[in-house]
Amino acid sequence: MNLRILISTPREGGPNYVRAVEQAGGAAVPSFCPQADPSGYDGLVLCGGGDLEDQYAGGANPAPAGVDGDRDRAELALIPAFLETGRPILGICRGHQLLNLVLGGTLILDLPPAGLALHTRPAGRDRLHPVRAAADSFAVRLYGGVSQVNSAHHQAVDRLAPGLRAVQWSEDGVLEALEHASAPVWGVQWHPERLDGSGGTAEGGLLFRAFLDLCGKWKHV
Repeated sequence: MNLRILISTPREGGPNYVRAVEQAGGAAVPSFCPQADPSGYDGLVLCGGGDLEDQYAGGANPAPAGVDGDRDRAELALIPAFLETGRPILGICRGHQLLNLVLGGTLILDLPPAGLALHTRPAGRDRLHPVRAAADSFAVRLYGGVSQVNSAHHQAVDRLAPGLRAVQWSEDGVLEALEHASAPVWGVQWHPERLDGSGGTAEGGLLFRAFLDLCGKWKHV
C-alpha cells in the first residue's frame, strides 16, 4: 500500500521523521510550510520544533525558543484542511501542542522549575521518564499501562480542547498523549522518531506503523 504521508517539518528539515515513516512502510513527503491542500496525501505528521509566536500561543512566552512565524501560519491553516477531509493527523511535541490549540485548548507557555528539570533536553540528550496510559486508548493498546518515553520541551498542553481526550501522563501530570473522540487524530508530547525500544524505552516504530494503519483505513473508507 503506497500511503503518501505529508510531513510538515521545521525550516531545517526533519530527517528522523522521514526515516520513521519510511521504515513503517509509508511514502514520506517532507515539506516546510506546505500548502493547506490535503489532496494527494493519506495522512499528516506534524513534527516537533520551536515555539509559536505569542499571538498564536495565547500569551507572552517567558522563554521563547526557535520561533518561526512562517511555519506557524502554514500549520495553522494546514491542520483545519486535513481535519475537514477526515484524513489522519499525528502531532509530535510541538505538533501535539498545536493540535490542542487549533481545536480550542490552551498551552502552558513555560513549565515550572520542577517540570523543566524533568522535561527539557540538557546537552542535546533526551530525558527519559515513565508515563501511564488511559484504558481503551491508542497509547495503552500500543505500549501498555506504563512505558518509558523521552522529553525535550519546555511547554505543554494546559486546558484540553473540546473533542480531545487525554490518554497518557508523566509522573508530574504533564499530558503526554491525546486522541480525538471521533476523528483520526493522535498527539504525543514525546519523540517516537528518536526511540527504538532499546534500554527499555517505548518503540517509536509501533506508533508510526499504527498511524499508517489508521491512514490505510481512511483511504479505503
